[in-house]
Amino acid sequence: MQQRTLSVGAAAATLAPLWGENVVLAFVAGYVDTLGFVALFGLFTAHVTGNFILIGSGLAGAGSGLLIKWLAFPAFVAGIVVARVFDDALRTQSHGTRVGGLYTLQIALLAAFMVAGVFAAPITNADAPLTIACGLLGAAGMGVQNAHARLTARSVVANTVMTGNVTQAVIDAFDLLAPHRRHAAHAARAEARERLARTLPPVLAFALGAGGGALGWLTASFWALVVPLVLLGALAACAWRAAAN
Repeated sequence: MQQRTLSVGAAAATLAPLWGENVVLAFVAGYVDTLGFVALFGLFTAHVTGNFILIGSGLAGAGSGLLIKWLAFPAFVAGIVVARVFDDALRTQSHGTRVGGLYTLQIALLAAFMVAGVFAAPITNADAPLTIACGLLGAAGMGVQNAHARLTARSVVANTVMTGNVTQAVIDAFDLLAPHRRHAAHAARAEARERLARTLPPVLAFALGAGGGALGWLTASFWALVVPLVLLGALAACAWRAAAN
C-alpha cells in the first residue's frame, strides 16, 4: 500500500508544471501574438480564432490580408497534429523528454517563423508567398504550444487566450474581497485564493508580453522573436534536466 501511495505521488509530481512555466508561456503567447498582429496585417498566431472576426470584418470591406487569415487556422491545426505525432513517437521516453521534445518542436517552428519574416521584410503585400509562409509557421508554432499541456497531461494554466483566466480571477478576487462573502467556508476561500495565485500571474505576463512584442517589433523587427525563443529554450533545458535526473 505504501509503495502504491508513493507511486501515485510521484506521478502527480510528474504532471506538475515546471517552475514559472505558466508565466513564461503566457508571456511568449502575448509577445508572439502581438508581433505577428503588427507585422502581418492583423494576423493572430496564438489566439487563432480571433482571425474569424477579422475575416468577417474583411468581408465587410474593413481590413486586408484575408488569405493569410483563412490559412492560419489549418496551419494552427497542422501544428497540433504534428505535436500529437511527435509526442506519440516519444511515448516510451520519460515525461521530461516528452516535454522537452515538444518545446524543441515549437522552437524550431518559431525560429523558422523568424527567419521567414527576416527574408520577407519589408512586408508590404499580405498575399506574397513568403509573407503567407511566415504567418503559417507562426500559427503552427503556437498550435504546438496550445497542444503541449493537453498532450503531456500537466496542470498548466491556459496561456494563449486570457479571457477565461481574467473571468476566473475577477470571480475569485470578488469572493475574497466582498464583505458579504468574507464569511464563506474557509476551504472555499482557500481554494479561491489558490486559483487566483495561479491565474493572475499569467494574465499579467500575457499583458507584459504583448507590450514586449510591440516594443520588440519597433526595435528589431522579426529578430525580436529571439526573446521568446530564448525563453522557450530555457523551459526545454529545464525539462531535459528533469529527464536526466
